[in-house]
Amino acid sequence: MSLRPYRDIYRRKSRKIYVGNVPVGGDSPISVQSMTNTLTTDVAATIEQIRQMEIAGADIVRVSCPDQESSAALREIVPEVTVPIVADIHFHYKRGIEAAQNGAACLRINPGNIGGRDRVKEVVKAARDHGCSMRIGVNAGSLEKDLLERYGEPCPEALFESAQNHAKLLEVVEVLVFEQFGMVLGTLEHRLGTRLAIALEKVLFQ
Repeated sequence: MSLRPYRDIYRRKSRKIYVGNVPVGGDSPISVQSMTNTLTTDVAATIEQIRQMEIAGADIVRVSCPDQESSAALREIVPEVTVPIVADIHFHYKRGIEAAQNGAACLRINPGNIGGRDRVKEVVKAARDHGCSMRIGVNAGSLEKDLLERYGEPCPEALFESAQNHAKLLEVVEVLVFEQFGMVLGTLEHRLGTRLAIALEKVLFQ
């Protein structure tokens, strides 16, 4: 028995996926991810910031791809850095396809923001064809209208249901052929964050 049991960390069993060559989940070591705050279209500045993160110990770096110019910039950025790059896709499904084609190791999408099932299917196909993993990101600012109406506000239960729905969608469109995806739920507000942790614990360990 540990002398300080309150310091012990018990990890929930999960499927291992890979972001580039970095294993995430399962029995993998905890990986450190950060995100650039440069304009991705400023290739030199973005590369420099990623290299600084590499020196500081980052294992994975996420960059924003809000437009076609940003997703195209990945062709120049990815070969110049050693950490795998996660493309943060904003609203348009074609940015996800382009990012996969241009060297991203992982696509971060919110399926509710990029259109219906057919568009999600196209993004999943591009990810699979180019060896990308996928991260489903759900946050309080992107909840579906029906969930907001049912719950009345962004809350942990709504966030979790949204993430579950998106995960099921990815499974359905590829009939479980594509398994390289993970889920991330987030909120900036501490009060909601605490409630989210409680809601997740109830669902995951029931």
